Amino acid sequence: MTKTLLSLGHGFSARELGRQLVPQGWRVIGTTRKIENFAAFEAEEVEPLLWPCDLEQALQGVTHLLTSVAPDSDGDPIMRHHRAAIEAAAPQLEWVGYLSTTGVYGDHDGGWVDEDSPTDPATIRGQRRVLAEREWLNTPGLPVHVFRLAGIYGPGRGPFAKLRKGVAQRVIKKNQVFSRAHIEDIAQVLEASIAAPNPGGIYNVCDDDPAPPQDVIEYAAELLGMAPPPAVRFEDAEMSPMARSFYSDSKRVRNDRIKNELGIVLKHPTYRAALRAMLEVEQS
Repeated sequence: MTKTLLSLGHGFSARELGRQLVPQGWRVIGTTRKIENFAAFEAEEVEPLLWPCDLEQALQGVTHLLTSVAPDSDGDPIMRHHRAAIEAAAPQLEWVGYLSTTGVYGDHDGGWVDEDSPTDPATIRGQRRVLAEREWLNTPGLPVHVFRLAGIYGPGRGPFAKLRKGVAQRVIKKNQVFSRAHIEDIAQVLEASIAAPNPGGIYNVCDDDPAPPQDVIEYAAELLGMAPPPAVRFEDAEMSPMARSFYSDSKRVRNDRIKNELGIVLKHPTYRAALRAMLEVEQS
């Protein structure tokens, strides 16, 4: 029987998973709100599906479900509008993945957190994620797995792109550290979970090297042979409200569970190794 993944909100991370599954004979369906995305999906042998759609119909024959859709002020929009269709499909679903964020842990002043740490976000965005996680995990009969992703980066998204566009900032805030996750490692964690389902499982997805954001910008600039942008105090930095809100949380995220339970060996264990590899691919 052909395995079929329906990816709701088929974006940056989900597309990397699709690139891994399609060569293995999977059927992958990805939803998008933009018809202009159809050609890119089809080039990756993913069946594009314009959203919104009849989800009950879309779930016919689907064995695996992944949602990357963010919650809004009224909760998780998939559950709000399509709960009945998802509950009806539960008996046929072997695995369900929900992409969340390490923002659910809130601020720990640079301290370490793991999956057993309490969820105590100060931001509205983090609070919405906690509620959405619970909505999915508490749906009867649904084999849900929650993946708390650290800062996502990969080809075309990360410090190289910002430096080349001239929009990178070396923002300095005392005790500020972030964990990060390369999309190739996100994809391999999802694939490993699909191969060894553990309904109700919660996994942090990040590398081994939490670091201050200015260090990443400095190293990326060094690799590009560019002068790093001047340092600017967080209080003086020009940032969008969303970008500024990320700096309200400082923590180091442990990833032992993906290694011990799923057998993950990170492809990009540090941002330094990842940036070098990304640049090598660009230049090859």
